Amino acid sequence: MKKIWFIGESIVLIALDQSLKLYTEQNLNPGEEKHLTDRIVLRRVKNKGMCLNLLQDRPEVVKKLSAFAALAVTAVQAAGLFRKGHFFRKNGLALLSAGAWSNTFDRWTRGGVADYIGIKCSNEKMSAITYNLADLFIFAGNVILAASAFFSGGKRKNRKSEKNMVS
Repeated sequence: MKKIWFIGESIVLIALDQSLKLYTEQNLNPGEEKHLTDRIVLRRVKNKGMCLNLLQDRPEVVKKLSAFAALAVTAVQAAGLFRKGHFFRKNGLALLSAGAWSNTFDRWTRGGVADYIGIKCSNEKMSAITYNLADLFIFAGNVILAASAFFSGGKRKNRKSEKNMVS
């Protein structure tokens, strides 16, 4: 039953991101902005490349790389579901998988990723960058995975050394 939770988490997050992308496409013109707060804006941007338009002139390569990455993350996630414990690792992989599949879906159906979240700051270049929830899921998933690897690694070493001391 617990395994289904992490799969369901990914599906719900994909649906949420796709819903916001659809809302943006239906309610904003390209280049138009709606202020949610004084610093956060909704805007409609289509990114045909990867992060920061990397490889934008090679959309077929980007599509294939995206699909490969999503499949790889999903395989790691599926394998990890059968391990006991590792709650944070499983959540990190669920977030990473959701972000990867949502952006991959966009690349294959829309011809590019729909981005819609802008954060205004004093730096114009940083303010011009537009994200989507999938990007934030990928970032958060990586942070959680890194933290879980860092913290669980120390516990394993301590358990091994405790067993050696008892023997």
